Amino acid sequence: MSRKQQLLKRHRRNKRIGVLIGLVLLVVIGVCVAWWLPFVLGVLAWVAHEAWFADHLFYAPGEDYQYRFSADAQRTDVRLEGGRLRVDSPLEAEATLVLAIKVKSGWLGRFLDPAVEIVDGDRRDRQTFERGVNGLRYLNLSGLAPALMAGELRLRGRFCSLQGAPGLWAWTTPDYSKQRVMVIAPHADDAELAAFGLYSQAENPWIVTLTAGEIEAEHYQHMGLDPVEAARIKGRLRAWDSIAVPRWAGVPQAHCVQLGYFCLQLPAMRAAPDQPIASREADLSDIRLFRQLNPFPLPADLDGQPTWNNLLADLRQLLLSARPEVIVLPHPLLDPHPDHICAQQAVIEALQGLAWQPTTVLGYANHLHDNDRWPMGDAGAGIALPPLFDDTLELRPCSLPLSLAQQRDKAMALGMMHDLQPAPPFKRRVRRWLQRVLAGRAPSPYGENEFFRKAVRRHELFWHL
Repeated sequence: MSRKQQLLKRHRRNKRIGVLIGLVLLVVIGVCVAWWLPFVLGVLAWVAHEAWFADHLFYAPGEDYQYRFSADAQRTDVRLEGGRLRVDSPLEAEATLVLAIKVKSGWLGRFLDPAVEIVDGDRRDRQTFERGVNGLRYLNLSGLAPALMAGELRLRGRFCSLQGAPGLWAWTTPDYSKQRVMVIAPHADDAELAAFGLYSQAENPWIVTLTAGEIEAEHYQHMGLDPVEAARIKGRLRAWDSIAVPRWAGVPQAHCVQLGYFCLQLPAMRAAPDQPIASREADLSDIRLFRQLNPFPLPADLDGQPTWNNLLADLRQLLLSARPEVIVLPHPLLDPHPDHICAQQAVIEALQGLAWQPTTVLGYANHLHDNDRWPMGDAGAGIALPPLFDDTLELRPCSLPLSLAQQRDKAMALGMMHDLQPAPPFKRRVRRWLQRVLAGRAPSPYGENEFFRKAVRRHELFWHL
């Protein structure tokens, strides 16, 4: 069982205990006070839970984030004077900048999301943290070096205060747009969620998607398809998405590849490299149904078997053909999704002993262990660093800014992805309405799926591996 699954299991167990205690108290109130009062209190308790306590947050908001940054960081003295941030040392204009500062929630910040507003003249950003936050947090100031050096950058808390002496780290950010970039996507839409801005600016990008993403096809069952038919049509649609949607960003069709392995089966494939691992829901043990749109043949086309060894052979041919200088893939320690972990492991194994080696490997996290809402805050806002409580990891962030036009293009790319189109369940829509009314959370203007809020941001955040 993964750490994320363990945390979720503990969370659900604690919630069940809390519900049981609450029911006992309501029964006591109904017997001792008035029979109708438990019904009123029960509805109010449910509304309060949905509005303020429904987030999956598997740590205390009062904990300090614990980061240990790479030794090549430029550590710079910085001061916060009257809300204005001042720095004495020069900074590169395109540097990745991270500001550490203690954020303490006010009483309203326990019910409304506390945030730090970053003001540069008429430009404003708002980076949001956990309700009730009271600890060290890390703001992303990338792209703001000129304003910072000019003494024009101001910070102010919204439902929170900034305390203590801040610290600033800076890293040189190369221009990856001039290099050959290959984005590894475990599923269709992972490349767009994590790196649309990066690959849309690259002169020579490749998008390689490992799985068809055919499972969890209930949306298509509602159209009258049986479970197998629904899984197959969903896999075909997502295979199409993985080939077609990158064209929106100008990626040549010859550089878009779908390997067609089966969703959530990569761990089983890795455990038995020679053994074919069939789809969980599509009643298939041949991957070629989902590879028909590829621009050229690959090794696994010969037998169509979903094995780990075939996956490695496919990746080796692609790496030697594309010769990417930059590979972008899931971060194995930050992103807990089992397919994402195996996607990174497959690329690393495929590179072993290969004649071509990349100069840069960047990791991304489309999911987190500890906080299902991260990046917190609204669509279009900046991405603060995620929660981390392990300072044994040495990390080097790389943050790339996205203009408003690039954010809109990214949102349109996500809107083309079939998996992000179905409406959320009724309960989730009710929860979001309550959070909008009672907790002040704004919906994304681009779509209902949560990824439109989380992924369409002022930055794309990566980590050097």
